[in-house]
Amino acid sequence: MAVHIKTPDEIEQMRVAGRLAAEVLRMIRPYVQPGVTTGELDRICHDYIVNEQQAHPAPLNYHGFPKSVCISVNQQVCHGIPGDRELVEGDVVNIDVTVIKDGWHGDTSKMFYAGEPTTRGRRVAEVAHQAMVRGIETVQPGATLGDIGHAIQTYAEAQRCSVVREYCGHGIGRGFHEDPQVMHYGQPGEGMVLEEGMVFTIEPMINAGKRHVRLLPDQWTVVTKDHSPSAQWEHTLAVTSDGYEILTQLPDDPV
Repeated sequence: MAVHIKTPDEIEQMRVAGRLAAEVLRMIRPYVQPGVTTGELDRICHDYIVNEQQAHPAPLNYHGFPKSVCISVNQQVCHGIPGDRELVEGDVVNIDVTVIKDGWHGDTSKMFYAGEPTTRGRRVAEVAHQAMVRGIETVQPGATLGDIGHAIQTYAEAQRCSVVREYCGHGIGRGFHEDPQVMHYGQPGEGMVLEEGMVFTIEPMINAGKRHVRLLPDQWTVVTKDHSPSAQWEHTLAVTSDGYEILTQLPDDPV
């Protein structure tokens, strides 16, 4: 596994890309309402990235993905393709944005509610967020990838939710997906040791029911097998000399 350690100058470039990705999620929030289609949300994001940010949406045409952002609703776990689906009251929605600016990637996602969410949908979204936060808080030089996964897994399972195992976080930089793979389950002390200059995503996919998933015939959209709602949050972060820096967090936003 060849992990590219970023220089301070490279991390500065990634701060820019990360900020842009975060700004897309802030921009789109008011539009996530019952009656809007996921395709319209994608169009708004695309126009903002290309025309306002003078950047490029990384998912567009990535291995054939046809849209500029991923939008996953309710039981959709990840990689949902925006289209004609209209959001309805109670939907829980993940929007996953990756922006390329000057060759560098910024990758982040958040959960949104269309109107008032269902109790189960809100709960899994909140558990997924706290699971991500707990994973992030383990990051420092000398910690391991297993420490991250263990923190996420033990929290989610204690809340009677489950962790999707087929998809994971990843290194990121000039490449959309680089080493290392960052699993959201694991044992403390196992796996690669973290060091200053590593940059990767933490993006746990948490299901309200069982962890098992299936891939739809479109070969992109992943859904829960038991139709339970799923939720995901994601940040890109850099390992610093004494901890971590979240590159996709705006200064006045909570984690």
